[in-house]
Amino acid sequence: MAVPKKKTSRSRKGMRRSHDRVAVPNVVYCECGEPNLSHRACAVCGSYKGRQVVSSEDA
Repeated sequence: MAVPKKKTSRSRKGMRRSHDRVAVPNVVYCECGEPNLSHRACAVCGSYKGRQVVSSEDA
């Protein structure tokens, strides 16, 4: 069985794990002022890139 020859240092372990963090969602604010995920229509007013894409009764 393969066994490491030397102990992995804290620095090397941290460098290996540097990409394992949870990604922070990219939040942008709609024209109506509500926070929204980017590249998605607003759940409150139904607009996307300044135009109405979802009708007001569906939103």
